[in-house]
Amino acid sequence: MSQPSIPAPTRETITETAALIAPYVLRTPLHWWAGRELGARVGEDTRVALKLELFQHTGTFKARGALSVMLRLPREKLQHGITAVSAGNHAIAAAYAAHRLGVSAKVVMLASANPARIQRCKAFGAEVLISTDGKAAFALATKIAEEEGRTLIHPFEGPYTALGTATLGAEWLEQAGPLDAVIIPIGGGGLCGGTSAAVKLLQPDCEVFGVEPEGADTMHRSFAAGEPVARSDVATIADSLAPPYALPYSFGLCRDNVDELVMIDDDQMRDAMGVLFREMKLAVEPAGAAATAALLGPLKDRLKGKRVGVLVCGANIDIDGFSEHLRLASAEGGLL
Repeated sequence: MSQPSIPAPTRETITETAALIAPYVLRTPLHWWAGRELGARVGEDTRVALKLELFQHTGTFKARGALSVMLRLPREKLQHGITAVSAGNHAIAAAYAAHRLGVSAKVVMLASANPARIQRCKAFGAEVLISTDGKAAFALATKIAEEEGRTLIHPFEGPYTALGTATLGAEWLEQAGPLDAVIIPIGGGGLCGGTSAAVKLLQPDCEVFGVEPEGADTMHRSFAAGEPVARSDVATIADSLAPPYALPYSFGLCRDNVDELVMIDDDQMRDAMGVLFREMKLAVEPAGAAATAALLGPLKDRLKGKRVGVLVCGANIDIDGFSEHLRLASAEGGLL
């Protein structure tokens, strides 16, 4: 359950946050997807409302949370700059937010980070340090914060981060109107926690499905344990959905607002990437195809004939990596 000392998002705080970050983020489009292949896979009578957050300034939703946190910092504290830890998308968002707010960013990225993501951070003026793994990266970022007076912007945890992602949920429903269900990817839980909280506030009868990769099912394990847990052996092509642990606030929001968790595997994400490319001409990263993979897979029969919101959350992937995923999907039986 949510921590009683930290209030969950409310209509008022979501509206306030949307106004706060509005000068720095895009109102991303919603598209009612009606394609031949989609109809054959999920039924012609299933209405699919794609929320295209991949068109956000930074290529993912992450800018909403980073800005929600940074814009609430006292100006004298913000002037010392920020630091962040990320495999890529959060670092890009933090670098973008720092650039727009006129402060410095020193971000710690993992050695496994895609070079294209590292270059996007540098393009926003951030200093990039590389660390071997997540534990070492957090230790380095914490040291930077302590020694340089920078503020560490967490990639998914905290009430202001959740308020940032809640603005996505409110915007989505305003554009789509009544929905029977929404499907939201889960990494650390900041996206799903904030977005699901907004959905349940605005449309309480709308079912919320959270989707995780099989190789990074930390939220599934946390739900089963009744508390946030860690998983040291995460392994998935969706590196944006692969933090090694859940944390209390985002876990609490997900527990309070997600009706059901589902899992998908890497092949299902590659298949969904192919479908989105063929029918929507969208080149998304694996995490960006996770919700679509859940619709085409484990939720296909459950949601047949319903009005379903599907979140396309990100597209920070290089051309070679994207092409390789589609090649592998084709080898597994997909069509190009």
